[in-house]
Amino acid sequence: MKTTRTQRARLVVGLAGLGILAILAGPPGHAQERPIASPAGRSATQIGGDVYDPVRGFVGGAWVEIRHGRPIRRGRDIFGLDDYREFLNDGAPVWRAGANQTTRLITEVPLVFGSTTIDAGEYTLFIDLAADPWSFVLSNWPAQVGYDEGNREALFGAFEYTSDRDVLRMPMTVETLPWSFDQLAWQFLDITETGGTLGLFWDATLASVPFTIAE
Repeated sequence: MKTTRTQRARLVVGLAGLGILAILAGPPGHAQERPIASPAGRSATQIGGDVYDPVRGFVGGAWVEIRHGRPIRRGRDIFGLDDYREFLNDGAPVWRAGANQTTRLITEVPLVFGSTTIDAGEYTLFIDLAADPWSFVLSNWPAQVGYDEGNREALFGAFEYTSDRDVLRMPMTVETLPWSFDQLAWQFLDITETGGTLGLFWDATLASVPFTIAE
């Protein structure tokens, strides 16, 4: 008995569905891994490329990257309540601008924020919510990869942060968006060969700072 094209397609789809279910179920005796509520995330861009390829765009540039935790909104009013600063700082003097780890900016090229030039390297990143407008903060405090209570020479989140190691404080542009961003994310916006904007999205808020490549 011949099978039609439709019957074959149904058979393939059915087998594919069984395969997906088997993958989701995992090996016998193993429970399905649940998503992490505030997973580690990263955002990166490549700028300053000196050769333009019509397929790949500008190539040969330097990488700039943000590594951060990504908490989920879960229906909360993140920035609208009177105590949102205390809530987000969670006992620290500034906000880690993420979750479960210290947010870091890693750049392969010197950058200019406002009138301040920072060298290539790794910096810890915070937002001072007490400032009006908020302040974008880059610091030379090292970051702990995993929490170590005995390590007083590096930060986990923003706990034990002090401003004496700041290399940059810059006012942020804070905007209310017409929609809500459920999971916090740092993104690179309006990137050109000379710079762009670094923005934090969460709930209905965008907080951003412009930057350029140092000449």
